[in-house]
Amino acid sequence: MKLYKFSLLMMVLGGSAFAQTQKFTMAEAVNGLRTNLAVKNISQFSWSNDGKSYIQAVKGGYLITDLKTSKQDTLVSLMQLNKNLADNKFKAVPQIKFISNSHGYFNSGDKMVWVEKSGSDWKTKNSVAIDKDASNVKVFGDNETFAFTVKNNLFVNKNGKTIAVTNDSDENILNGASNVHRNEFGIDTGIFPAPNSESLAFYRMDQTMVADYPIIDWSVTPAVNHNIKYPMAGQTSHQVTLGVFNIKTQATTFLKIEGEKDQYLTAVTWSPDSKYIFVGVLNRGQNHMKMNQYDAATGDLVKTLFEETSDKYVEPQHPLMFFPNSNTDFIWQSQRTGYNHLFHYSLEKGLIAQITKGDWLVTDILGFNEKKKEIYFTSTKETPLEKHIYKINWTNFKMQRLDSAEGVHTGILSSDGNYLYDIYSNANTPRVANIINTNTLKFNNILTSENTLKNYQRPEIKNVELKADDGTPLYGKIILPTNFDPNKKYPVIVYLYNGPHLQLITNTFPASGNLWYEYMAQNGYIIFTMDGRGSANRGLKFEQAVFRNLGTTEMNDQMKGVEYLKSLPYVDSERMGIHGWSFGGFMTTSFMLRHPEVFKVGVAGGPVIDWSMYEIMYGERYMDTPQENPQGYATSNLLDKVQNLKGKLLMIHGAQDDVVVWQHSVKFIKSAVDNGVQLDYFMYPGHPHNVIGKDRVHLMQKVTDYFDLYLKK
Repeated sequence: MKLYKFSLLMMVLGGSAFAQTQKFTMAEAVNGLRTNLAVKNISQFSWSNDGKSYIQAVKGGYLITDLKTSKQDTLVSLMQLNKNLADNKFKAVPQIKFISNSHGYFNSGDKMVWVEKSGSDWKTKNSVAIDKDASNVKVFGDNETFAFTVKNNLFVNKNGKTIAVTNDSDENILNGASNVHRNEFGIDTGIFPAPNSESLAFYRMDQTMVADYPIIDWSVTPAVNHNIKYPMAGQTSHQVTLGVFNIKTQATTFLKIEGEKDQYLTAVTWSPDSKYIFVGVLNRGQNHMKMNQYDAATGDLVKTLFEETSDKYVEPQHPLMFFPNSNTDFIWQSQRTGYNHLFHYSLEKGLIAQITKGDWLVTDILGFNEKKKEIYFTSTKETPLEKHIYKINWTNFKMQRLDSAEGVHTGILSSDGNYLYDIYSNANTPRVANIINTNTLKFNNILTSENTLKNYQRPEIKNVELKADDGTPLYGKIILPTNFDPNKKYPVIVYLYNGPHLQLITNTFPASGNLWYEYMAQNGYIIFTMDGRGSANRGLKFEQAVFRNLGTTEMNDQMKGVEYLKSLPYVDSERMGIHGWSFGGFMTTSFMLRHPEVFKVGVAGGPVIDWSMYEIMYGERYMDTPQENPQGYATSNLLDKVQNLKGKLLMIHGAQDDVVVWQHSVKFIKSAVDNGVQLDYFMYPGHPHNVIGKDRVHLMQKVTDYFDLYLKK
């Protein structure tokens, strides 16, 4: 496998060696890359509808740039909007979705506003008031009709008239909400407009049968309880159906989907002619999916197009993507070969071809060039540490890489497929944006961001490649203290996550991956971080190595990192610490209890302590149910292992955590008390699963102080 090798010495762009002495404050280490050290970016990039220019937001409005001449003009200014939209006075330009170079719309919070160019000015074409509590706003393909939810009900507005799609009085029946199946399976919306904008499909999630779970608001006196529905592994789950609302007749038809009441409805897709709806029907066991076609008018099953099964799990994450101007042929993304690839299907003929192949995965489809029969996508083909952009011909499968620079690339394709907006960074490149001609591959640079860290004292960062016990390559990095002296011995902090759907080690800017690591390096620590088996973007074998035994294979892999660290003469193996959040908090606590001799100090944030208390969709995918896998749940359960603690452990939790509920760490404290084990603990009131904003500075200072107290001599 061709692997990009990080340079052993992180060379800082710009500035002299004498200037590179500034140290990060804690605020800069935590939030700097989003505030005073933010790397310059192009805001709200979009292609014009004719593909001949592109639009970007700037401080005073929107600019439009002609591709051929590179001439820039103001498309619309904040001054124009405030002058002509009398009932609005904007301090900043609203986020406008441009339908064309002379039409657009935006959501102002309490209304949807359509604007149009009138001579050299912009004026309001239409304005529709919406409920102040409206959320999940979805504008249809006609750019006029829109749907939204208010609390648990769904509404649609056509021609300025708002129609109630649902009228459920029980707040635990949610219509059109975006949090169906707790956003697993790639779900990010509950509203699916038909391509002809005459009807919409929507999720109806009935969670009345799910046990209430208390989330206490401590900011008021007396404190107030807000119940949520939190279906835990092995317990009763919610039930989801799919309704289809015809706007003209105002009638709702529910798809006649057979199967378990608590199965998962995924990958919801309309056919381009608006006659059919496709649904990936996945059983609760998550090992058998049927891709079903339904008649949108009657709700009847037309046929099952194909099925996918696994002895572990099937995880559909993408809707169907129809080829341009086709009602019959589509792309299905599947991991059936072990890596996420593109499959060409026809409604009439079934599977036509596997379009992409190899021991790498497609990470995103960017679009098509219909004339050239090309699909554009990003993938890990070069190395799992990077993403690059490719095009492939869907008839002869000829494939070509479009970018040339190392790093992680993302792209936005023009509607005709002739131009690509390519934006990337790598270890030494903060951000670069190019416009690529997809036919000639010539590119025009439109942004090369300055290195905002150029005046700071930066550590040496080494790329590390280790091997798991089965020979699988494991990628990590070691960050050495600034002013490093190989004859000294330094304390080490291992930062880890090592859970599904996350990758820590990539070739992006900054090379460290996190300025807090660099802050710690400036203060005399070695930082080590590595992606073990179970983490993302390495294919199913790598990901599924943890199946039914979360925490075991991952620790075995992280122990390879520990062995590597202990082999280094400048590592003080008596002063090793470990830190992680969420799955990383589970891993940190697991290490402190299941390998108590390794780390002197641990800081575990938002940790899963008992997987039987985690939610169904994620938990049962990787662990099956507690009834089916009692041994796996027992091995990973940390409540009966607290007596093994030898080192110092600080546990931290957000008091409003609705992802890893607070009870995990509360029960752990109880177990510590019952066993006479001393434990350090801190809670963040008002914060859910992650502590963000200015309070995160407080959090990381607490973490740092804890390591300083017990790891520094």
